[in-house]
Amino acid sequence: MTLISRTRARAVETLSLDATDTRNALSAALVSDLADAVTDCGKDPDVRAVVLTHTGTTFSAGADLRDPPHPDALVGLLRQIVELPKPVIARVTGHVRAGGLGLLTACDIAAAATTATFAFTEVRIGVAPAVISLPVLPRTDPRALARYYLTGERLDASEAARIGLLTTAADDVDDALTPILDGLRRSSPQALTETKRLLTARVLETFDRDAADLTALSARLFTSPQAREGMTAFLERRDAAWVV
Repeated sequence: MTLISRTRARAVETLSLDATDTRNALSAALVSDLADAVTDCGKDPDVRAVVLTHTGTTFSAGADLRDPPHPDALVGLLRQIVELPKPVIARVTGHVRAGGLGLLTACDIAAAATTATFAFTEVRIGVAPAVISLPVLPRTDPRALARYYLTGERLDASEAARIGLLTTAADDVDDALTPILDGLRRSSPQALTETKRLLTARVLETFDRDAADLTALSARLFTSPQAREGMTAFLERRDAAWVV
């Protein structure tokens, strides 16, 4: 059973993360299924743009701690979204945590409802936002990001838009997306591909330069004693041993 549901309307393919029982956590299976769906969209000449959204109240809770994807697989998925020769638009009506913010910032445009919340929670379980930094760092305000990376604080949609995690925040996300999708439908496929290439060049430079080092960092941290304690504490719904 696929963890990605798909619909199409007027050349826009919508891919919905559909694993509500795990709050759309990034498991090995979900990452694989999403990569396959993105590949299909890239090959289909009838797809003008892709909307990435979700079922349930959470866009993604981050890495699935019981079945995490290999860091190489997550890097591959994020790069695939960035390199897709068609615009990818994130549509968020729920909460986004940790690795889910990698998916969000890999997209070219990101819109969220004002009720959505966001947090880089990696530091609270003993790891770092390593792999997801590949799309996050080039697109987000560095001073604000230092605060939210280091503290794991929750931020609202307005703040997420201010610092560059989002393109826009709105009471009705679909109303906000209507003119955006209309603009994409009126645009030449060739022009969209080449314009996206201009916009993503700096992000891809980060992938080329840093992907190997950040993948190694992620793998090292996830097997560390502090990460084991942090993940155990999270699953047991208690404070980690280092909380003072």
